[in-house]
Amino acid sequence: MHLQNKKVVILGGTSGIGLATARAALAQGATVVVSSSRQDKVTAAVSELGARADGQVADLNDAASVGQLFAKIGSFDHLAYTAGDSLHIGELACTDMSAVRAAFDVRVFGAIAAVKAAAPNIRRGGSIVLTGGIASARPQKGWTTGASICGAMEGLMRALAVELAPLRVNLVSPGFVRTPLWSNIPENEREAMYRGVGEQLLVGRVGEADDIAQTYLHLMNNAFATGQMIVVDGGGVLV
Repeated sequence: MHLQNKKVVILGGTSGIGLATARAALAQGATVVVSSSRQDKVTAAVSELGARADGQVADLNDAASVGQLFAKIGSFDHLAYTAGDSLHIGELACTDMSAVRAAFDVRVFGAIAAVKAAAPNIRRGGSIVLTGGIASARPQKGWTTGASICGAMEGLMRALAVELAPLRVNLVSPGFVRTPLWSNIPENEREAMYRGVGEQLLVGRVGEADDIAQTYLHLMNNAFATGQMIVVDGGGVLV
């Protein structure tokens, strides 16, 4: 029960990896606050998570909204930033720049705004865990936007670890994970994609949100870890 009596804030915590991280933190004795831009998603997540969970609506693309969120939350122990819209995949020549900017807004600039607003509220011994991905290490064709975002998050994490010390800042870099981010693909195609990718990975399957959640908790609990990126990809960068 390493997170017993700790307060964990998860931005993007109403679905996918964020929701799994909230469940895992509750299992270790924490109280959690999950946030999304949509009230219906916040309500559903809090209903699932139970009495030790709270939910707040905030627009992570609006710095004022983010500031109001953390003013309302007050002091807490750990921040996990897992927010992200559906993944944008496509060759740069066919990509509208507005889509690139939108992807950076929530995944990079949203994280920067969140850390700026949250850091003064994090208690001594607490931490920030950001989210990247293996696309920066192993980009595929059509992943220019995703690889750029993942690379930016790695640099951001390291700079923040130095600037905010002794507050710890780390990053989780997932591989291919079964989450709602792929929900824009028809179900039969999506399941075929999971099978095909899973067969190529060293562990023989794609990741699940619960697999990745355990890494966020490890980085929250390990008081000697800062400035680190942990890859959890089923061996994806090796194949």
